[in-house]
Amino acid sequence: MDKQEQVEQLTNYVAHFIAHTAKVLPDDVIAKLDELAEKEDSPLSKTIYQTMKLNQKLAKDLNRPSCQDTGVMQFVVRCGTNFPLLNELEVLLKEAVIRATQQAPLRHNSVETFDEYNTGRNDGTGTPTIFWEIVPNSDEIDLYTYRAGGGCSLPGKAMVLMPGAGYEGVTRFVLDVMTSYGLNACPPLLVGVGVGTSVEVAALHAKKALMRPIGSHNPNKNAALLEQLLEDGINKIGLGPQGLGGKYSVMGVNVENSARHPSVIGVAVNVGCWSHRRGHIVFDKNLNYKILSHSGVTL
Repeated sequence: MDKQEQVEQLTNYVAHFIAHTAKVLPDDVIAKLDELAEKEDSPLSKTIYQTMKLNQKLAKDLNRPSCQDTGVMQFVVRCGTNFPLLNELEVLLKEAVIRATQQAPLRHNSVETFDEYNTGRNDGTGTPTIFWEIVPNSDEIDLYTYRAGGGCSLPGKAMVLMPGAGYEGVTRFVLDVMTSYGLNACPPLLVGVGVGTSVEVAALHAKKALMRPIGSHNPNKNAALLEQLLEDGINKIGLGPQGLGGKYSVMGVNVENSARHPSVIGVAVNVGCWSHRRGHIVFDKNLNYKILSHSGVTL
């Protein structure tokens, strides 16, 4: 096929994938919610998890989005320099969001800042947001899709700590955010924590942390230990499912980091709600695809 036909095919693939992931949660999220439902012992917690499961079943059976807040679309793109549609990709992804908005359908969530105008298509200035990583000598595209909803975005926070605050300061920062705003994000939560030099570096790490599978660990043993300590600490807050109390408040804590200036510690928190609508798909140069987040899906 010629390039225009390739663009049309990839646009449709991505639009269908966006629509599907608005209605069906990733495999790892479903498995974790089932696990937490078994572990909770209060009648109210059990009832909430049963309602969540019914919600997911109805969303799939009725072909409707699983949450009324279908979020603002965000993409994390790891694109090879030899991928044939690299030049067309940004426009293509935006068009895929517009098509998915009409076909899924998705709620119109892109409001032009200052003008207070809703585009009605989930596009706008800087939306959908695309976080780029260019991979040399590769002809594949590794694509993550994510819905940044209002509730899960609300706890987002970043700041730069004095070096004397140490990693205890990082812990205190995360727990302060969770005790202040975690309730608003529809627990149990996936908590992304970013650590680096500046606020924007830490914030991007925190976002990318939400793309990792639940149950994965930072390869650095000290960072992995921090993930576990934070998970234990946030669970002890007792938010529980939907913030109505329980033994488990999080599906997990993922920490992503980079080296930092010795005089500062940048830290950020980004949160995914229980309806963590992350998608992960890989395309080769011929547009053959492999879906890594959801099983049994054909686009």
